[in-house]
Amino acid sequence: MIIKKLCILLLAAVCFSCGNDPLPKPKAMLRLDYKKPEYSKVDVRLPFTFEKNINADKISNIKLDGINNSYGLDINYPSMKGTIYLTYKKVNATNLDTLLRDAQTLTQKHTIKADEIESIIYENPEQSVFGMFYEVGGNAASQSQFYVTDSINHFLSGSLYFYTKPNYDSIYPAAVYLKNDIKRIMESIEWKE
Repeated sequence: MIIKKLCILLLAAVCFSCGNDPLPKPKAMLRLDYKKPEYSKVDVRLPFTFEKNINADKISNIKLDGINNSYGLDINYPSMKGTIYLTYKKVNATNLDTLLRDAQTLTQKHTIKADEIESIIYENPEQSVFGMFYEVGGNAASQSQFYVTDSINHFLSGSLYFYTKPNYDSIYPAAVYLKNDIKRIMESIEWKE
């Protein structure tokens, strides 16, 4: 009787313990869904206008430096923990070379941590907007930087920074999304004379 119960118990254990062999989970990447970008024209008290993603915070604080004829403004993306910092400077007869060199030097400072820096020339002769876009790969502090100018009166530079430790794999989806917003800013610049 006891042997019969043990055999039934053993048979039940064997039947229910057998199953599919465990399989490793397939490799996957983190999926982050961001709102589809929608752009609207920003026309605030600046010497230029541009289009900004409406998913970013409203521009509320423009810093003016009357001595150096410069403006600073931030485009914040709190959900991505990132900010695009824009700096505008008035061009005069002596400062264009310095402004260009400073913008390029700022990008080159990231070569210590960057895996690569890709530069893309930007030209829009109809709007007199010429410049350079830099995409920085790797664990650098800034993933994208740019400058645009009309070479006569206006110079605008911008940088993307995340307020988190730069881990390229983790911030990559947000960096790509904001890179497209930066390109839209460059493409939509219109200087005010």
